[in-house]
Amino acid sequence: MPFRTLRVCALIAFAIVSTSGAGLAQDFGQAPGKTITLTLDATLGPVISGNDPAGLDGQSATVTVIVKESLNPYKTTASSASYHIPAGDITVSVNGTNYTSTSRSSMIVKLGNKADLLTLKAKLSILGHAVSVSDTSSLQSGSWTTGVLQHPELFSPSPQDLSEPASTFTYTVFGETTVLGVTGTASNSE
Repeated sequence: MPFRTLRVCALIAFAIVSTSGAGLAQDFGQAPGKTITLTLDATLGPVISGNDPAGLDGQSATVTVIVKESLNPYKTTASSASYHIPAGDITVSVNGTNYTSTSRSSMIVKLGNKADLLTLKAKLSILGHAVSVSDTSSLQSGSWTTGVLQHPELFSPSPQDLSEPASTFTYTVFGETTVLGVTGTASNSE
């Protein structure tokens, strides 16, 4: 009988600590559960390097990313944060045809004196072929606060102009890598 009473008391104590711990997490600045949509609308080109086997030079493209503000970075430095983006949350559209990320992707934000960089890396399946893509958008310095190093947040101003060669779109197919310039806009919203 005393053992059972002790066990019930331990369970009640655990329940109290668990529920008060959840309240404490909210009190200490836990990131909100909102979702950010990042959209990069651009024209690809010129070819900076590679042979462009997919013929993307001069084509219109949109990269859309859905990212939760509650994400924690898997890697940080004094000026950058790297986040995992779940499969399916990055879509690349080329001339109106959508391709969705087939595995976990990454988003890297790097704060700089001359520019803040947003780099997206994803794997897509195009006509049954594995294609790796990477998009680097060069935004105005100070577009993000240092809070982005702890959780994703909106950049400002939005939209912003993107121009090559500071902004690029890279794809690898059949072991061949092509780097294209990007000219367009980057925007985000909740």
